[in-house]
Amino acid sequence: MVPPTLPLPSAHMPRKKAPHPASGPPGLPRGARRGRLTLPAGLSAGLGYDAVGMSADHGKRVMDRLPRIGCVFACDEHWWWIVPAGSHIGLVWPAVTSYAVGAYVGSPSGPRTARTSRNPRLIHRPEGDSPYTPPIPLYFMACHIAGVMPCWSVTE
Repeated sequence: MVPPTLPLPSAHMPRKKAPHPASGPPGLPRGARRGRLTLPAGLSAGLGYDAVGMSADHGKRVMDRLPRIGCVFACDEHWWWIVPAGSHIGLVWPAVTSYAVGAYVGSPSGPRTARTSRNPRLIHRPEGDSPYTPPIPLYFMACHIAGVMPCWSVTE
């Protein structure tokens, strides 16, 4: 028996357009804006960069345990770790994380208070000239915190 095959893309098939990075993901709170995390001057991001977000509580645990940490930004109770672009390919990041392609992240809506800020601020600058947190140790730590088994694919 021959397995069924999917049709190859052709000029006659409609293509789905990827959303513009600044347009915001589904579920972004009304009034929230998206902006790209800006790396500090002097850091080279030759691989491009994305961001992995998690709660501040989880972020503190990760920061205490990882041997090398790149740029980390905080916005309210959410922390963003800079990783090389494409660090999501082939990985299933746990539900306790948010993956932001191009490091376009939402800023909260509503009034500013002493506990909230509209723009993520840099809370950790690496000692060297690389802005990156190594994504694989970050991924394993996020899975450990979430209580899930790491899951990846070599076919993507």
